[in-house]
Amino acid sequence: MPAEEARMKRDVRILFFCQALMNASVVGQVAMGGLVGYSLATDKSLATLPLALQMVATMAASIPAGIIFSRLGRRAGFLMGAAGSFCGALTFALGIWLGDFWVYALGALPAGIGFGIAQHYRFAAAEVASPAYRPKAISLVMAGGVLAAIFGPELVKHSRNLFEPFIFLGTYLILALLPIACAVLLTKVRLPPAPPRPKVTTPIIEILRRPAFLAAAGTGAMGYGTMNLLMTSTPLEMMACGFGVGASATVIQAHAVAMFAPGFFTGRLIARWGARTIIAAGVGLNALCVAVAIQDETFWHFTVALVLLGLGWNFMFTGATTLLGEAHSPDERVRAQTANDFIVFGTVACTALGSGVIHATAGWEVLNLLLLPALLFALVLTLFLRPARARAA
Repeated sequence: MPAEEARMKRDVRILFFCQALMNASVVGQVAMGGLVGYSLATDKSLATLPLALQMVATMAASIPAGIIFSRLGRRAGFLMGAAGSFCGALTFALGIWLGDFWVYALGALPAGIGFGIAQHYRFAAAEVASPAYRPKAISLVMAGGVLAAIFGPELVKHSRNLFEPFIFLGTYLILALLPIACAVLLTKVRLPPAPPRPKVTTPIIEILRRPAFLAAAGTGAMGYGTMNLLMTSTPLEMMACGFGVGASATVIQAHAVAMFAPGFFTGRLIARWGARTIIAAGVGLNALCVAVAIQDETFWHFTVALVLLGLGWNFMFTGATTLLGEAHSPDERVRAQTANDFIVFGTVACTALGSGVIHATAGWEVLNLLLLPALLFALVLTLFLRPARARAA
C-alpha cells in the first residue's frame, strides 16, 4: 500500500523534528547548565546539581508518562512533555534574573519531565512504523538530535549576552519557544491510540526479570550513565584549563552531533549485524574515548574524546532500545518502556550529581577511569543475557 507507506514515513519525519526541538533545549542546557550552576552556587561541588535534578525528574516522569500514554495515548503525553519543557525554561530564566541558585535548580524539575517524556518519541516511531521499517524509524527519530546538536550550542553562543549582565537569560527565553513549536507539529502527526487494557495484566516483576529486559535496561543505563558522567563535567574541566564558553559549547556541539548523526545509519547496521554486535562496538568506542581523554587536555583531545563518547552512546543506546522489543508483548509495551526509562534515567541522575562531586574531589582522570568497569558490565549483560528463544536458535 504505497499511500499508507508514504503516510508512515511522513509521520516518522514529523517525529524526527519533534525530537530535534525537544533535544535542542537539552543540548543547550548541557552546554551552559554546569557553568550557570557554578556561577550561582556558593558550594562549587553543587554546580551540576541542577543537571542531576533534571535527570531525577526525567526518571520520575516515566511513571506518570506511562499512565498517560496507556490511558490517553501518545499525543496527550507528548503535549504534557512540551508544557514541562516550556515551564522549565522560564524557571531557569527566572533563577538567572534573580541570581538565585535554588530557583534556577527548581527549573530542572519541569524541564526533566519534558525531557523524560520526549524519550518516548523513539518508541512512538516504532509504533507508527511497519516491522521491516522499525529499526530505521527508531534510529531516524533519534537522529533528530543532529539538528539539536547544531542548533542548541549555537543558540547558547549567540544569545548568552542578550540581556547583560544576566548571562544566558536570553538563551532560556528563546528555548521556551521550542516546545511550543513541537506542540504545533504534534497536531500534524498520526499517532496510535492508547493500547487496549488487557484483561490479565502481567506482573511487572515478571517483565523486570526477563533476560532480554535486563540486557536492554542494563545496557541502556550503563551506556547513558557513563556518557552523562563524562559529558556533564567536560565544560567544568575545560573552564579549569582556561577555555571559554565558546570553546566548551563547540566541544559539546561536536559531541551531540556524534551522538545523533549515526541515527541515519545505525538502524541499517543493527538490521545487518544485530543489536548486540553494535552495542559491543559502542563499548569499544567509549573505552577509546577514555584513552584519549586522559592522555592530554588540549582542545582537540577534549573534542576527539567527546566525539568518540557520542558515537559509543549512539550504538549502545540504539542497540538497547532495539533489544527492549524482545522483552515484551504488544500489550505490555508501555509498562516495559516505562520501567526501562525509570532504570536508565535513575542511573543518569546519579551520574549527573556524581559527576560534579567526583570532578571536584578526585579529578578528571579518575572520573574517566570510572567509565571502564561500567562499560565492561554492559558488555557482559549484552553477551550473556538473551531470550530463551534466541539461545535455542
